[in-house]
Amino acid sequence: MRFPPALVPKWRRSAAEMKLVCIYLNTPCLFQDWKNSSLLNNDILGATLENYSVTNLTEPVEIRFWHNQTLDNSSAICVFWEEGPENGSLGNWNSAGCDTHHQNGVVLCQCNHLTYFAVLLKISSAPIDKAILAPLTYISMVGCSVSAAASLLTILHYLASRKKSRDYTAKIHMNLLGALFLLNVFFLLSGPLASVQSTWLCRGTAAFLQYSLLCCLTWMAIEGFHLYLLLIKVYNVYIRRYVLKLCAVGWGLPALAVVSILIFKEETYGLHIIETDTGYDNATMCWITDKAQDVHYILNVGYAGITILFNMVILVTVMRMLRKLRSNMNSQKERVKKDLVTVLGLTCLLGTTWALAFLGFGVFLIPQLILFTIINSLLGFFICLWYCTIRREPDPSSSTGSSQMTK
Repeated sequence: MRFPPALVPKWRRSAAEMKLVCIYLNTPCLFQDWKNSSLLNNDILGATLENYSVTNLTEPVEIRFWHNQTLDNSSAICVFWEEGPENGSLGNWNSAGCDTHHQNGVVLCQCNHLTYFAVLLKISSAPIDKAILAPLTYISMVGCSVSAAASLLTILHYLASRKKSRDYTAKIHMNLLGALFLLNVFFLLSGPLASVQSTWLCRGTAAFLQYSLLCCLTWMAIEGFHLYLLLIKVYNVYIRRYVLKLCAVGWGLPALAVVSILIFKEETYGLHIIETDTGYDNATMCWITDKAQDVHYILNVGYAGITILFNMVILVTVMRMLRKLRSNMNSQKERVKKDLVTVLGLTCLLGTTWALAFLGFGVFLIPQLILFTIINSLLGFFICLWYCTIRREPDPSSSTGSSQMTK
């Protein structure tokens, strides 16, 4: 550690002796934050000036951390330890007032204050630009609120309708809207409840949020399966207690997965940090923790990938069938409009817009974040519009196909 000459004149107000205390620690368990952050070699260096709080130095304090690891400018950052707001509450690592410089085998930290210093290893994905995160958060809040309201109103309208007894397709749509309603509600709650600092409340919210997400994916897969039976198999299809069995799968399998995680690995759920490029002004939500990302990639990303792939195959097959059917008819603008509405509606029902989640890399990251946030936060609203459109203008051919399925 190197201390600037200006340190002594600024804080020495008398001829009394001044004590500069330097500490070296290799026990990161004493400095654990909510993120369970990883430190370079677990090295922590501290410096304090007895009876003085040293801040806003004109010349920085220099701290060198030697290592034999392969690092780049984005994987390691100089930080200092910031105490929690209350006694007993967890503190956090903060990079404010510290600059990071990389040399051969050395990380040089230049900070304008004295405290405990370390080098934080950033093993997560690329941080989000703070200027982008704020509008994305606002869009998500507005979009999810609109979708939740639209989904709930559509379900209530359906329940109040007298024409619902044998319409299995509409029942499947309502279950999907119910799952989307839960997903939007728990997503809206996940941010505010993260600041409550209640482990069990945050863990419960995160568990319900993942349950809602898995239910959405399952019901989207069921939409694709039902469409396959309705339009591709068409004849000789009869499943006893069809909707009841679909509900057991759509709501039961996600519940089994989440309950199993809570029993065998409950620490999976908790506070999740969304890192920004500032390194310290991060957003938080109740979700899967950073130390359980294997669950996220296997259960969420993997399951979503399989569901989207299956439904995209179904969607392409349906589009080919429509094209083949219309090729034998005279071109009619009204028919083309109805086909366009059908394809757009199926795109929402089958969740193929969620495929944008797999384009979050390189130059596609910012456009992907914007498009994914706008489209999928309003997914429930889009399905509501589509459902109202097809109910106002029923298609005789589609009702015939539905009757064949539900006999």
